[in-house]
Amino acid sequence: MGVPHIKGKVISGIIWSSIQLVISRGFGFAIRLILAKLLFPSQFGLVGMATVFISFIQIFNEIGIGAALVQRKEEHLTEEHYHTAFWTGLVWSTGIFLLIFFAVAPLAAAFYKEPMLREIVPVLSLGVLPSAISLVHSARLTKQMDFKRLAFINNVSTVFSGVVALVMAYMGAGVWALVFNSVAAYFVALPLYFNATKWYPKLVWDKQSFVDIFGFGVYTTGTNFFNNLISKVDYLLIGKLMSAYALGTYTLAFVLTDTFRSQIMGMIGKVMYPVYGQKQDDLVLLKRYYLKVVKYNSVCIYPVMVFLIVLGEPFVYDFFGDKWSDAIMPLKILALSVMVHMLVNSHASLIRGLGHSRLEMKIQFSKAVFFYVPLITLGIYWNGIVGAAWAYVLNKALEVVVAQYYLKKLVDVSLKDLLFTMATPLVASTIAFAVTILLYNLKLHYLICTVGLAISYCCVVWLMMRSELNLRLKELKEFKTRRVVPN
Repeated sequence: MGVPHIKGKVISGIIWSSIQLVISRGFGFAIRLILAKLLFPSQFGLVGMATVFISFIQIFNEIGIGAALVQRKEEHLTEEHYHTAFWTGLVWSTGIFLLIFFAVAPLAAAFYKEPMLREIVPVLSLGVLPSAISLVHSARLTKQMDFKRLAFINNVSTVFSGVVALVMAYMGAGVWALVFNSVAAYFVALPLYFNATKWYPKLVWDKQSFVDIFGFGVYTTGTNFFNNLISKVDYLLIGKLMSAYALGTYTLAFVLTDTFRSQIMGMIGKVMYPVYGQKQDDLVLLKRYYLKVVKYNSVCIYPVMVFLIVLGEPFVYDFFGDKWSDAIMPLKILALSVMVHMLVNSHASLIRGLGHSRLEMKIQFSKAVFFYVPLITLGIYWNGIVGAAWAYVLNKALEVVVAQYYLKKLVDVSLKDLLFTMATPLVASTIAFAVTILLYNLKLHYLICTVGLAISYCCVVWLMMRSELNLRLKELKEFKTRRVVPN
């Protein structure tokens, strides 16, 4: 598969993933914000508590099967690999669900001293069953870079579950509206996956195929475990050491910042991961692709974080109301942590795509054990959810140092390369920050300040990247032309 063909696949993938992001991820994100407006912090906190416990068990749900299928080159895969992956995933996930139902639910209720978790946790965990059934279908579509079908499936399932959740919230369902919103999409997506791939499992299970997949997947599972520990340790400790209310307010701040960041990065990462796997022997090309991903992710995310840092307070009061006032300070601090994280965003996808799943797991283990757990624990003891947010900033800074070391070692991405790549979003954010502060100090409405932020940021980006953006637009037009008039 040549570079021009890969480039076309990447462009197509980004277009359809962008559509998915706007409709599915954007709609889902908006639903959570509306639910936050309708519900109370303590209700968000209860679901957050349940999600923490379930997430650690769900990591072992597919034991890295999907990632292994996507990473391996097509010539190294047979139908036995796919059938073996399906049945292994289904049997394993059934066991995971039973474990959650009989052991995790009562453990979570006892740990947090919240009896209602005995009911919430089993219902939230239902998603492990349909996700296991569809993991091979999802991997096949991702490997084929058929992001158009993936976008359709995600959009339909997210919109349906979101609309029903809103109706439930307006009818007074309370916390169960949040629970339904988290689970229903898996069941709606299941028949759509089968229809999209036309692939159906056969009663085939091959030991060697299992070894091939599990050999890669076990390290990916380990990586996901430590990733989850890194991303959930603050939720776990805040819920245990403080209260459901404190966790609910922190959750809103996290959703508006780090969750938003992960949505954008997930879109491009999903497109680039199979590309990294296919071109893993061309390190020069991978370096160029990676630096482009870092730049474009940052260009998209930085202005939103600047908005939250400068205008987060009036935004929260205006949209969510006084009941969420305690989320304002963590919101601003976590926005800063996202800006730090963007210096090495998407490095994990690159390392995994190169086939270094074991190394990726070691990196995540070190970060979890030596950085995240101790620092966030100290932060909570020091100053509650505000201390946890500052600990997150420090953790992200340390993560940049570690990631940059391995990027230099694996694909020769130097600190100079990184700073040169990040020049545009950094300069544009600094100028937009100054303009927004000036406008806000003049007592202008925060929406007018937001317009000033957007205009100043876009102008700087255009001035610094005009030739590059023109080239991207030209490539996009050529891609559309080729699709309309095939050669």
